Amino acid sequence: MSGHSKWSTIKHGKAATDARRGQLFTKLAKEIIVAVKQGGEDPDMNTRLRMAVQKARDSNMPSDNIGRAIKRGSGAGAGQDQMAEVVYEGYGPGGTAILLQALTDNRNRTVSEVRSTLSKIGGNLAEAGAVAWQFQQKGVVAVDAGPEEAEKLELAAIDAGADELETFDSTLQIYSAPESLESIRTALEEQGATITSSELLMVPTNTVELDAKMALRTLRLLDRLEELDDIQRVYSNADYPDEAFEQYRNEE
Repeated sequence: MSGHSKWSTIKHGKAATDARRGQLFTKLAKEIIVAVKQGGEDPDMNTRLRMAVQKARDSNMPSDNIGRAIKRGSGAGAGQDQMAEVVYEGYGPGGTAILLQALTDNRNRTVSEVRSTLSKIGGNLAEAGAVAWQFQQKGVVAVDAGPEEAEKLELAAIDAGADELETFDSTLQIYSAPESLESIRTALEEQGATITSSELLMVPTNTVELDAKMALRTLRLLDRLEELDDIQRVYSNADYPDEAFEQYRNEE
């Protein structure tokens, strides 16, 4: 499994604290608001909204919170009309590529926070286009799957259009072309799968292997970038040794 996918899997297990969950809900609500403003409040007619709501449900966001976000998006929403989608690119420790997707109402504030966070842990902000070419958009579905059910789910995913499958701990990660994402999720649901997430993500086309020390610095950097209020998604092409993941998993 790619380094980013392993990081995401472990991160989900560390996100149970009230502070982290509250921050996640805020970001999910922001995505729903922007989706409604762009395409309307009917999920059946707005693919981006449908996926944002599904991600919120997968993250156990309360239905009331989802409903309020939809209403904010369809109403006046003071300040939300100024929300802009921005992509930032940079380099982390060891020359790894980092791609950030943001929703912000103040670009100067956001770029300043991103630059400062990168520089504190041995990274730097790059020009537009410097690293984006190293990533491609994929549909990614994560499923909790024990050994006894993994083969059945893998076959269902392949029949529905999966391109690649990877496992880490008890998580089955399924990659596909963006247009196959929803059909794969449906096929897995029909098999009774426990789906933890299904979304469009930027997946690295190549990876950079890091030693344990550099890997741990990079994992901490990705966490700090994701904690920034305006950052919605964090991607990296770093690959990490197992010992770095074990130390990272045990950190608070």
